[in-house]
Amino acid sequence: MSIFSRLFKIGQSEAHSVVDKFEDPIKLTEQGIRDLREDLQKAMTSLAEVKGIAIRTRKNAENAKRLAADYERKAMLLLQKSQNGQITPEEADRLATEALSKKEQHANEALKIAQEADRHEGMANKLQGNVNKIKSAISTYQNDLTTLKARAKTASSTKKINKQLSQIDSSGTVAMLEKMKAKVEEDESLAIAYGEMASVDKTVDDEINGALSSGQSAAGTASLLELKKKMGIE
Repeated sequence: MSIFSRLFKIGQSEAHSVVDKFEDPIKLTEQGIRDLREDLQKAMTSLAEVKGIAIRTRKNAENAKRLAADYERKAMLLLQKSQNGQITPEEADRLATEALSKKEQHANEALKIAQEADRHEGMANKLQGNVNKIKSAISTYQNDLTTLKARAKTASSTKKINKQLSQIDSSGTVAMLEKMKAKVEEDESLAIAYGEMASVDKTVDDEINGALSSGQSAAGTASLLELKKKMGIE
C-alpha cells in the first residue's frame, strides 16, 4: 500500500470518528442545552435593558402629562386673579395664553413619549415571549437528555449481553458434552468388563478352597451351638 493510500485511510477513519462524535444524540443534546442557556442569558440581558428603558420612558410620559396639567391649572388661576381684580385682564390673558401654550407643548410631548413607551413595552413583551420559549426548550431538551441517557445505558447493557451470547459456540459446547458422555460410558463399560474378567480368572483350586472354607465355617458354627447347649448357655 502506498503512502498516499495509507494517509487516505487514516484521514477517512478520522473523518468517520468525527462524524460519529458529531452524530452522538447525547452530545448533541448537551450542546443544544448549552447553546440555549447562552441564548437565554443574552435574551434576559436584553429583556432587562428594554424593560428599564420602557419604565424610564413611561415615567417621562407621566411627568410631561403632569406638567401639562400643571400649566392648565396655572392658566385657570391667572384668569381667576383677573376676575378678582388682582391683575389686569390683559395681563391675565397674556400669561394664561403662555401657560396654555406650554400646557399644549407638554401634552404633545407626553403623548409622544407615551407612544415610545408603548413601543418599548411591546418589545419587552416580545422578548419575554422569547425568554419563555427558550426556558421551555431547555426544559424539553433536559427531559430528552435524561431519557436519552437512560436509553443509551439500557442499549449499551443489552448490546454487551447480546455480544456475549453471540460469541458462545452452542454447537461446540454440545459436541464437547457428547464427547464427555461417550467417555464416561466407555469408562463404565470398561469397569464392568474388568470385573467380569476378574471373576473368570479364578482357578479351580480357588473354587475348591472356597467351598471347603465355607463348609468348615458351617461345621464350626454347629459345634459352637452344641457346646453352648451343653453348658446351658443360650
